Amino acid sequence: MKRNQLLFLSLISSLLVILTSFFQWDLVDLITEFLMLPIWLGVYASFIFVTVWALVHLFRYKYWQPLIIQLITIAIWFFFPFNQVNLDMNFKVHQDKREEVATKIENGIIKPNVSDNPSLIHLSKEYNWLSKGGGDIVLEGKGKEKSILFFTYRGMLDNFSGFVYDPNDQRPLKSDFDGDFKQIEKVHKNWYYVSSY
Repeated sequence: MKRNQLLFLSLISSLLVILTSFFQWDLVDLITEFLMLPIWLGVYASFIFVTVWALVHLFRYKYWQPLIIQLITIAIWFFFPFNQVNLDMNFKVHQDKREEVATKIENGIIKPNVSDNPSLIHLSKEYNWLSKGGGDIVLEGKGKEKSILFFTYRGMLDNFSGFVYDPNDQRPLKSDFDGDFKQIEKVHKNWYYVSSY
C-alpha cells in the first residue's frame, strides 16, 4: 500500500469513527439498533485494520503520520463527550418548539390521540421530529398539571431516554412514565433529562 493511500485511509477511517460516534443515536433512530450493528462493526473494524497497518508502516518504513492520526482519533473517541454534546445541541435547537407543543397541550389544543393509550400523543408532521422513535410524546399526570416526555431515544420496553417538561419545575420521580430512571438531571427551568436503561 502506498503512503498516500494509507494516509487517506487513516483520515477516512478516523472521520468515520468520529461521525459515527457523534451521530450514532440519530442513525439508530433512522435505521434501528439491529441495522446499526453492521455499521458499527464495519466502521470500527476498518479503523482497527487501518491502525494495525499504520503500525506496520511505522516499524517497516518509519512512516508515522497515519499512526499519529489514528492515536489522536482514539484519544478523541475516549475523552470527547459525544453523547453529551449531542444531547445539549438537541435540547437547545428544539427547546422553543417543544415548549410550543407543551403550551398547546396545556391549552387543550393538542390532546391525547392514541385510542388504546390515553397518555400518549402522536404528534402531527409539524412537530413529530421533536420526539425520536416515531414522533410520540407521553403525558404523566400530576394533579391538574401534566409532565411531558419527549424521547431522545426510544428503545424497547423500559429502555428509553428523553427530555421531560414539567410546568411546575418538579423533578420527575424515578418511576414516572413507567420507567426506572437511572439518571434524572435538570437541564433548564422546567426541563429535565431522564434515562431509563
